[in-house]
Amino acid sequence: MKGPTHTRLDRRTVISGVLFGSGIAASIIDLFIFHLALQWHHFYDLLTTEVALTADGFFHAFGWFITVWGLFLLADIRRRTEVPWTRWSGAVITGVGFFQLLDGVVSHKILGIHQIRYGVDLLLYDVVWIGSAVLLLLIGVLMLHRTRPARVPA
Repeated sequence: MKGPTHTRLDRRTVISGVLFGSGIAASIIDLFIFHLALQWHHFYDLLTTEVALTADGFFHAFGWFITVWGLFLLADIRRRTEVPWTRWSGAVITGVGFFQLLDGVVSHKILGIHQIRYGVDLLLYDVVWIGSAVLLLLIGVLMLHRTRPARVPA
């Protein structure tokens, strides 16, 4: 399949992967590991524990919402055509890196609504968090670039 329909499905494939990756980063990596298992921080740590837990609940709901949204888009793509799994995987990795970078820069540094961990020197944590986000983002974007569909002359 070539032409505008192919372009629309390709765009949808990338959006599906980025949403799924961002949702997994929010709901699994950040929430389950850092909020629940390690208990290093909550989504909003500037007020009481009750507010922090409520904010975690909304954050958790949002993370799963975008995860499921990405899966619905993927199901629609799969219904219409064969899914380019390598391209979709690149979009997922891009989404994970994008979310981690957004969280690390905006939530941690610009807004300051929470830090990775409290009572420690943050430099190493920030370097690992933001550095791994940039690395994942670059790997995902490279995979997307290498798997982009060939351009069809108009």
